[in-house]
Amino acid sequence: MIAIKVPPLGESIVEATISRWVKREGEAVSAGDTLVELETDKITVEVPAPSSGVLAKRLKAEGDVVAVDEALGEIDESGAAGAGAAGASTAAVGAAAGAAGAGTAAAGTAPAAAPTAPPAAAHAEVRASPAAQRVAAERGVDLAGVAGTGRGGVVSKPDVLQAAKAPTASAGASAAPAAPASAAPGRVNGASRETREKMTTRRRRIAENLLASQQQTAHLTTFNEIDMSAVSALRDRVRERVEKEHGVRLSFMPFFVKAAVMALETYPLVNASLDGDTIVHHHYVNMGIAVASEAGLVVPNIKDADRKGTLEISRDIVALAKKARDGKLTMEDLTGGTFTITNGGVFGSLISTPIINFPQVAILGLHKIQDRPVAVNGQVVIRPMMYVALSYDHRLIDGQQAVLFLVRVKELMEDPSTMLIA
Repeated sequence: MIAIKVPPLGESIVEATISRWVKREGEAVSAGDTLVELETDKITVEVPAPSSGVLAKRLKAEGDVVAVDEALGEIDESGAAGAGAAGASTAAVGAAAGAAGAGTAAAGTAPAAAPTAPPAAAHAEVRASPAAQRVAAERGVDLAGVAGTGRGGVVSKPDVLQAAKAPTASAGASAAPAAPASAAPGRVNGASRETREKMTTRRRRIAENLLASQQQTAHLTTFNEIDMSAVSALRDRVRERVEKEHGVRLSFMPFFVKAAVMALETYPLVNASLDGDTIVHHHYVNMGIAVASEAGLVVPNIKDADRKGTLEISRDIVALAKKARDGKLTMEDLTGGTFTITNGGVFGSLISTPIINFPQVAILGLHKIQDRPVAVNGQVVIRPMMYVALSYDHRLIDGQQAVLFLVRVKELMEDPSTMLIA
């Protein structure tokens, strides 16, 4: 027997949650086939078969938390393909029996809850994200009948939600004998008024990291506002040409990254980090960009952003955003950051106090651009304004440095030609 073990998961990550078994017990596998998917606080890890044979036993179940090097299951190298075929045959018989049972239920007057059984079995055979599996179980959706639009045909949460809205024959059949709402205390329209869901490893670790940041830093935030007129005019002027010649859609984020990099050169302590009572000075800038994904908050970073121009930074941002959407971020993308920018403005946030991405010592928060009346040369004019915030660790960064850093970012954004020349 060959043990299937939890592989190294990356920097400082010691555990993961089993999100999905791809192979069934008794199924023939080839070396390199994905056997099981693990979810960490940062990425999803596919565990391949170390050798060919038959998956003899699963030692852990979906939802279990496992540690690095812990055994997940066993492969029987002596197992012939026939064993896998037998397993598949058994599964096929089970599926047929299930289909027959479903037909019997449809023909008779089985309770409305009966159709919710198939999804549990389907989860082991259909490629679906953990979020999709969870929603399918809650709403009684059979994943086998859902068309996946995700990478490689994976069923996503939106796919399940769409399927749940679609009317089906079985839904119509079961709707008639439904009991009145008054006959089911604590329920609304036949659904539970509240549900309980265990935190995923990723969500739990995000919560732990944010709490650690609040508890282990002297957290303080300073604010300013930026007149976005100049950078908006510059972007509008070159956007079409840049997209045509370089294939890059120019957003405001590359300008903020460039401005932050230049401000960090002036105030390098804002780019440092703390290791206990030791100050770690970073003579490079790995710029983290906070991204809200379906799986939770992730912060991929642009390596050596201080050595890159605005267009190259823009390309990197687009590439990282695509990898985040496709679930292809690697540990290399997610580790090593020295400073972070988060943009709540894309969701409509007008002002907020971002939490430091510990052990970094500062984070820049961007917000919604809003037309507001401001005084310019003694006249009240309407300008596109943005509030910006810098949260910083007061143990290392004094208020003066924090304020001057944010003022430098403001100056560069309000006169973007100065940073394009640099």
